[in-house]
Amino acid sequence: MSMSDRDGFIWSDGKLVPWREANIHVLTHSLHYGMGVFEGIRAYKTPQGTAIFRLPEHVKRLFNGTKIFQMAMEYTPEQISNAIIEVVNSNKLEACYIRPIIFIGSQKLGISPKGNTIHIAIAAWEWGAYLGEDKAQRFSASQSTLNAYLMALRSFKWRWNTPQSRSPTPLLR
Repeated sequence: MSMSDRDGFIWSDGKLVPWREANIHVLTHSLHYGMGVFEGIRAYKTPQGTAIFRLPEHVKRLFNGTKIFQMAMEYTPEQISNAIIEVVNSNKLEACYIRPIIFIGSQKLGISPKGNTIHIAIAAWEWGAYLGEDKAQRFSASQSTLNAYLMALRSFKWRWNTPQSRSPTPLLR
């Protein structure tokens, strides 16, 4: 099933929108220059109902990433946590993967993101093992060799992949 052709809702800039209507323009700054912050969060079915794993910690790390990229957030961590819960409930999911992503808009294109707005979207969907059942065990064994490198990257998840964007400039200030 295509990620763009699903039933349900995505939280986008403060409101729930139908899944198929949650779109961005191809000239969105983050798409071209790779500056964006995201989290990958799991929710599990429990006897007491759906439980989102370490929600405060994930949201804190998401916001830490926005601080590093100097992205001015319009929402508080509490508002984003509530939006994540709203997305899970609106999609009637008992166990799921949740992806909040914060990105720079399409008001202008160029290396400097100044003049663009910051956007946030939160999607949630049923998703089994992240790497597939057969790869999960193999990955966990090889992960021990990467621990030092991974520790440095765990402070936040990011997209930042162009040579021009190695030195962040203040965003939207």
